[in-house]
Amino acid sequence: MLLQNGDSVKNRIVNTSSTSLATASSNKVTIVQLKKQINLFHAVCIIVGIIIGSGIFVSPVGILQNVKSVGMSCVMWGVCGVFSALCALCYAELGVTIPESGGEYAYIKRAFGDFPAFLSMWINFIIICPVCVAASCLIFATYILRPFFLDCDPPIISIRLIAALVIVFLILINCVNVKWATKIQVVITASKLLALFLIIIIGFVSMGQGKVENFNKAFDGSDFSAGAIAISFYSGFWAFGGWSYLNFLTDEVINPHRNLPLAIIISMTIVTLVYLIANIAYFSVLTPTEMLRSSAVAVTFAEQTVGVIAWIMPILIAISVMGSMNGTCLSMSRLFFVGAKNNHLPKIISMINFKYLTPAPSLLIILILTLVMQSFEEIFFLIEMMGFGFAIVLSCVFAGQIYLRIKEPELPRPIKLPLVLPIFLLASSLLILVLTCLQKPAESLLAVILIVAGIPLYLIGVLWRSKPREISDVIHRTTCFIQKILLVVPQDKNEEWK
Repeated sequence: MLLQNGDSVKNRIVNTSSTSLATASSNKVTIVQLKKQINLFHAVCIIVGIIIGSGIFVSPVGILQNVKSVGMSCVMWGVCGVFSALCALCYAELGVTIPESGGEYAYIKRAFGDFPAFLSMWINFIIICPVCVAASCLIFATYILRPFFLDCDPPIISIRLIAALVIVFLILINCVNVKWATKIQVVITASKLLALFLIIIIGFVSMGQGKVENFNKAFDGSDFSAGAIAISFYSGFWAFGGWSYLNFLTDEVINPHRNLPLAIIISMTIVTLVYLIANIAYFSVLTPTEMLRSSAVAVTFAEQTVGVIAWIMPILIAISVMGSMNGTCLSMSRLFFVGAKNNHLPKIISMINFKYLTPAPSLLIILILTLVMQSFEEIFFLIEMMGFGFAIVLSCVFAGQIYLRIKEPELPRPIKLPLVLPIFLLASSLLILVLTCLQKPAESLLAVILIVAGIPLYLIGVLWRSKPREISDVIHRTTCFIQKILLVVPQDKNEEWK
């Protein structure tokens, strides 16, 4: 394959600074770029598919556990949905103002410069992405195996094996064809919405039969303290995570000025309504005590309502989690791809497979980091550490949005929100950050250590440009070797093909 594509491909593998690729066997020119092939429907499915993971099926008890009443629990779900939608609207403004793949990395770079952008990318690279995907893989494996181990927990070896196999499968799909990945996302999103609609229908049938005891005096016993509300909000906000990921794919979205904000608005409306109604359905069947005792609310709900076919619910949960994994891999790989193009990661990660036109090295890095994270026994410790890292990135994004209004007031903004909104969200994000430090000091400290570890890497890898020839030769030979193995070349520049 490498030889069939002529000397120009070989030259690009020998000299990675070249940016031209022609197929010698025909007059057709192959442009090596990521294609714009994500339409509005695919964009909505990507966002909904990422957001609706295990949270709404497994642990909606996080809010109830803190506010202690049915009514206040439903209110907090609505508040978390509205807050997430407001955050997503700010990302929509930034996405159409700075229409580049990379999402928050690109926005922080535009506002604050190279080093803060590197740190935001490093947080995603070393903490947020691999921890999120690894945890999702383990949850997927646990629930896909549950129907075969009704009386006990699945063996840990089986869970880790299935977790490894599913991430290998998803990375392979994403390496071969972006359209396949988006089509899988469509199917998975439809499956998880079907599961939620099934819960909603059963719940409302139950309410129609007069089972509304849990809604009588719904606010009795509510805990209105600031601490309880703050911690319950944090639990709910985590369940809405993923609304920012489409911004990582801006370069591949068809007509992003229209489809990016539309997809965000449509997706957040769907998710918020479905989450709120699903919780009402849960409470129509389960008492607050039963919910708090359940390790997976949707499974307990199915056992009490559909009986013999309750086994299907763990499978639907697994499919739902698989959608979150697929969307995260699809989105985060573009962040690392863009970071490498800016020399914030090894150059090989910024290259594209010239046959499939996908960022294969970036996807394979996600695979490696995920497999490493899966080997840790305390995965939930890492999840809590991930929350701290995400709060830092979120605070930087909203601060950057405010600063850009001052620094570049004339910058064309197809969507321009009131300045008070990012100010309010910045204050809220900083509050979340402080609460995380207070509630999870060990996890927060480890996250800070990992973030600080990125500073010497920035000094050596980015700022130290005049490296000794011996080091440069090793880097060059290693890059060329990996290029030949993966059949990847640098992306062509748009202006060269105009």
